[in-house]
Amino acid sequence: MKKLILLSLTGFLLVGCVANIFNSSAANEGKDYKDSHLSSLEVDKVDWKSKDKQYWAEVLTPLQYKVTREAGTERSYTGKYWDSKVSGTYVCSNCGQHLFSSETKYKSGTGWPSFWKAISDTAVAEKDDSKFGMTRTEIVCSRCGAHLGHVFSDGPQPTGKRYCMNSVSLILIPNQKEK
Repeated sequence: MKKLILLSLTGFLLVGCVANIFNSSAANEGKDYKDSHLSSLEVDKVDWKSKDKQYWAEVLTPLQYKVTREAGTERSYTGKYWDSKVSGTYVCSNCGQHLFSSETKYKSGTGWPSFWKAISDTAVAEKDDSKFGMTRTEIVCSRCGAHLGHVFSDGPQPTGKRYCMNSVSLILIPNQKEK
């Protein structure tokens, strides 16, 4: 029992002591967000697709795991970024890949952060999703395969797309001048 308590305390202390790679306290606010697994790694050099369920369960919060690794959905109007107006770059909460710019974010009225364009043509990947009797297009991080949300064709111009994302799938890195 003492070993278990000591191990738990050590784990909490290590997570608390690891420097935040993004130097942003906003990235760690709230119980549904965790990015400490990104802090001690050179994120561009990791083979993220080789990580197993156990790894993800250890480094993500339960909600992040449910949404990003099991293709769940957070409730609308509850996520951290649905109404955020902070300028910056949204990255994958699982691997840190740059996904969306705040310049393409808009208020869709859905209660989830929505964007009309991904940050690059290779940042996200599309997958057919026919769960729940609907045909939709799922959006995943092209680097680690994390479920981000869905894309619809009812967005604003110039693309006409609405990338409807889950907040727990994202971490906002504010522009330097707004930190």
